[in-house]
Amino acid sequence: MADLVATEERNASTLDLDLRTSREVIEALMREDAVAVRAAQRVADDLAMAVDRAHERTSAGGRIHYFGAGASGRLAVLDATEATPTFGTPQEFFTAHFPGGREAFMDSRIDREDAEQLGHDDAAAVMATDVAIGITASGSTSYVRGALRRAREAGALTVLITANPAASLAAVADVTVAPDTGAEALTGSTRLKAGTATKVVLNAFSTALMVRSGRTYSNLMVCLVATNDKLRQRAVSVLEMATSQPREVCVEALDRCEGDLSTTLVHLLSGRSPAESREALARGGSVRAALGMLR
Repeated sequence: MADLVATEERNASTLDLDLRTSREVIEALMREDAVAVRAAQRVADDLAMAVDRAHERTSAGGRIHYFGAGASGRLAVLDATEATPTFGTPQEFFTAHFPGGREAFMDSRIDREDAEQLGHDDAAAVMATDVAIGITASGSTSYVRGALRRAREAGALTVLITANPAASLAAVADVTVAPDTGAEALTGSTRLKAGTATKVVLNAFSTALMVRSGRTYSNLMVCLVATNDKLRQRAVSVLEMATSQPREVCVEALDRCEGDLSTTLVHLLSGRSPAESREALARGGSVRAALGMLR
């Protein structure tokens, strides 16, 4: 038998999985997921390097591009689409590219992960100031290879996120983040343990990058876009937690600031007018910086 990457090997701890009770199967799956989280924790230094280098690019106007296929690519789409409501980023700041586009994303029978040229073509919009992140459990997906090669030619920062520490695509990545998740509970099903580690890494990457970018205040989401009732209530709750003001005061202040949460927070904490608060935010770039300027 040809040498297998670790994610494709058979897991000795889950043999005869089909003979176990539902509770026993669930426990086995969750034990393996815990292994994946610990594996992600062990690559925190590499991930921090990716965040710091990405922050340098985005601070100069660059954008983040995700490239992935299958389960890895779908996790990337999830992370990218959550950035705008959570952090108020422009929709194009995080862009997830999936081989075959929306139709393939919704229908797993359309499998274009072997299309290296398609990856190359999808990366045509990547600029020298940007960051291209390839996400692949095996570390060898052709679509991702084509994208990272094209991005590197353009001068972009290239990052590889993989569950294979021996990934061949590390050769075209400036930074490799490779949690060693090992064999899956269900042999070869990388939507499981490798997928868990991938989600942990992507969540940590995008959140840490947004924290570095000043889109939070303490551990509060202060740039969220209130597109529904739940998020509008969350915005008011953020103001209550950050200012210790009564809810009705926070609601009135949010109205005075035309629904802009960051402006409202600066307004309430500094005592300055909405206009002064908005101007300080524009100059400082974050709530904390604006407050420092106004004080």
